[in-house]
Amino acid sequence: MASTSTSHQRRVSFPASLGPSDAPKLVVHAPRTPEKDRAAAEVDRQRTRSLGAPVSLAAMQATANQDPTTLAARDVLVLATAFKLLLYPAYRSTDFEVHRNWLAITHSLPLSKWYYDTTSEWTLDYPPFFAWFEYLLSWPARLVDPAIVDLQNLRYDAWSVIAYQRTTVIITELVLGAALLRFVRGAPNPSVQRILSASLFLHPGFLIVDHIHFQYNGFMFGIMAWSLLMARNGNPLGSGILFAVLLNFKHIYMYLAPAYFVYLLRAYCMTPSGTPRIPQFIALASSVLGVFALSFAPFALHLPQLLSRLFPFTRGLNHAYWAPNAWALVTFLDRVLLKLGFAVNDDTGVRSASRGLVGDTVFAVVPNIKPLHTFVITLAFQMVFLAKLWRDPTYKSFLRALTLCGYTSYMFGWHVHEKAVLLVLVPLTLLAAEDHAHFRTFALASLSGIYSLFPLLFTPAEAALELAYSLLWMILVFSALAKVTYTFPRTPLAVALDFLERAYMWGFIGLQAFVWVFPLTRKGGEFDFVPLMATSVYCAVGLVWAYVRLGAMYVLGIGAAGEHEKSE
Repeated sequence: MASTSTSHQRRVSFPASLGPSDAPKLVVHAPRTPEKDRAAAEVDRQRTRSLGAPVSLAAMQATANQDPTTLAARDVLVLATAFKLLLYPAYRSTDFEVHRNWLAITHSLPLSKWYYDTTSEWTLDYPPFFAWFEYLLSWPARLVDPAIVDLQNLRYDAWSVIAYQRTTVIITELVLGAALLRFVRGAPNPSVQRILSASLFLHPGFLIVDHIHFQYNGFMFGIMAWSLLMARNGNPLGSGILFAVLLNFKHIYMYLAPAYFVYLLRAYCMTPSGTPRIPQFIALASSVLGVFALSFAPFALHLPQLLSRLFPFTRGLNHAYWAPNAWALVTFLDRVLLKLGFAVNDDTGVRSASRGLVGDTVFAVVPNIKPLHTFVITLAFQMVFLAKLWRDPTYKSFLRALTLCGYTSYMFGWHVHEKAVLLVLVPLTLLAAEDHAHFRTFALASLSGIYSLFPLLFTPAEAALELAYSLLWMILVFSALAKVTYTFPRTPLAVALDFLERAYMWGFIGLQAFVWVFPLTRKGGEFDFVPLMATSVYCAVGLVWAYVRLGAMYVLGIGAAGEHEKSE
């Protein structure tokens, strides 16, 4: 009898057209990710091109699951714009009328008259590209309200001009936003760069100076950001051309020119061994000269007048509100020595001891400072950093030297405005996540620099707004960056410095209390300027120390804990 053991086995038969390999299989799908969705969408697009098939569900889902960076940038843009729209009725400085008058000058007069007109005291004193920028903005302004570009319509403050000029600041600031977004996409650590980019786009300095006080710094720093981006991406020629364009928008950026000159000469016009690259040098020189020719050629017959507007040398060492730099500390020292009874060198300095210094600054005890002195001191400190850049012409070295060149000019320049601190804070932000030493330097400079801008807004509502916004920005940015950079101090010196720096930063609470309370104790009189002086001097301490810190870190290559930085 034949065995029947096989009768209990299950047999599966397949149609003739199918084989065992075609049997149904249990498939376990991996979790969906945006990357896989985008890959599936690309496959479907290829099928669509070849077969004309409709786009699949995967393709539609991939479209919905966009790049997180793009979504985050869009959210930041929408929220920031909505907030800035609420600031339209806010306080406006005289700079608002300055720019309205420039719209009228460039629209109403031939260009041969642009740098001669004195209808208003707010004469045109920016380089030609910015004059053309105002000219372009004047045409939509005329459509919005012809009175905006009426040269005789001084101090025009209708809602039409307020809304128009505020809107132009928001729109032109997108140049900065686009550059910061590109910084994220090419960064070695996109998540950290996203924090830096968002912090810059939402920077309290831009909110205070541009969107309330009124200027176009976001737009011009956007051009600088594109220039730095090109340098990072290996396009030094494009970087140099954009910087030349920037100089023809606002000449304050010439403080950064030495770093650009050394970097482009060493990294682009020479081989690593130091051999000149003649074709590259010719390309760079001709491009930069071409930019300046394009800018100044229409004003060739009026260059002396144009230059006299750009470089007035009749102003004093300090602005009316002392910019918190080295000269603020020297000025304060002079007042202290005078009160202590030291010998007086100049009686004029005595007469100015009880008020804020406006115009030419005259010291009573300390030797007076001349423009030549500030130039020599600035150049001497910059040369130290430029020598380091010459030996190490990498992008990171360039960014540090660039920051220090701007910082040096802010520290020792002639008649420095408090708003010029943005020339320090913006590039320094791009270095904030390098390590804890750079983060701490960034935190000290940012707190001191942003607070030094508070006197620009003196109306109660705006003063409360700038304080609340800046505090929120610092909490979010500082905490996020501290998480990715913090290292415990390893030496007694590092522990002591950490304690002193923290104490200094907490001291701003006491400074703010003094600024609030002191005016209540004295109604008018010779000490009205004391809160401004206290703000300037206290902020100067932090900014000077951050400058010393950053300079030593760059030149010596030493981090916060006393360890040499890693090579790039």
